Amino acid sequence: MQEGESTTTTDHDTIRKWAEARDGRPAAVRQTHGGDDAGILRIEFAGGDSGDSLEDITWDEFFDKFEQKKLAFLYQDKTKDGGTSRFFKLVSRDS
Repeated sequence: MQEGESTTTTDHDTIRKWAEARDGRPAAVRQTHGGDDAGILRIEFAGGDSGDSLEDITWDEFFDKFEQKKLAFLYQDKTKDGGTSRFFKLVSRDS
């Protein structure tokens, strides 16, 4: 992958390693998380300013919902200037 380019994956290990290398952890939007439903998925980064809007969840909960909703992980490894990127989106596998 070239600097500044994005790629898409559904591989759980790749997603987890990408997030953890950037001090990221799985989270859900608090208002949508409850019971057995992880709700709307996010990755929370250390030093992020989500306030009380996100709730930590386990990687198992994250990937259960990821598979249930048939999502893919669109991400950028490096910025155009070569820095570490935190850019990602959760997108439909159909897109």
